[in-house]
Amino acid sequence: MAIQIKTLDQLATMRKAGIVVGEALLLMKEAAKVGVTTLELDAIAAQHLKDRGAKPSFLGYHGYPNVLCASVNHEIVHGIPNERPLQQGDVLSLDFGAIVDGWHGDSAISFGIGEIDPADQKLMDTCEGSMWRGIAAAKVGGHLTDISDAIQSYIDAQGQYGILREYGGHGIGSEMHQEPHVLNYGKAGFGPELVVGLALAIEPMITRGSATTKVLSDDWTVVAIDKSNGAHFEQSFALLPDGKPFVLTSLDGGREELGRLGVEISDLLK
Repeated sequence: MAIQIKTLDQLATMRKAGIVVGEALLLMKEAAKVGVTTLELDAIAAQHLKDRGAKPSFLGYHGYPNVLCASVNHEIVHGIPNERPLQQGDVLSLDFGAIVDGWHGDSAISFGIGEIDPADQKLMDTCEGSMWRGIAAAKVGGHLTDISDAIQSYIDAQGQYGILREYGGHGIGSEMHQEPHVLNYGKAGFGPELVVGLALAIEPMITRGSATTKVLSDDWTVVAIDKSNGAHFEQSFALLPDGKPFVLTSLDGGREELGRLGVEISDLLK
């Protein structure tokens, strides 16, 4: 399948979906306390979609049963919400997508419940930091693996972490998952050229131990084989006609985080 290139108007609609996603993740993070279940968080996300007139990206996708993916501790991605109460010290990853007028937004965050192990906090900080550096590395005229190299280089510099090999980022637009697949490791300078109108979801997934994973019997939940805790962050961004990036799923467009890395975001979207 060819890589889908978006017009500015199409990206503006994706921005609407991205705002719905960003708002929902913030609502769920605020609600996620000791004793709350991930099914309750799923209900918050579903209600927000309804309130905003958006549709879920995940519900029914290849038979997926919920609007939210919620993964706890050594569950890294694609965890199905359930009735287990969250506990002090849990590491929770939430992955959520929304559709507005046929265009998708997709984002994920990880955070701790109550007081957590400092090593788990560093795991999450490393994962999130690598995502932003991956986005910052995307320049018009560059290549796809410039992003991959930036992600891996940052993670490797922070310590011994397992970078998942089987899963990665992806193109996003009129479908949630599109070409190209974005590896979270590799050398810069390879893959498709980065061009204006390209939209990508960047999502590093790492563990405190082995990168080897397995899928549980529910056919969705991906866990670390050595049961080490994992982290997952994701933002969808695009390269705009002025040659600058804009993070479609970040409520500020990525201004603060990319600004810290010396990257100016486009002012063509709000």
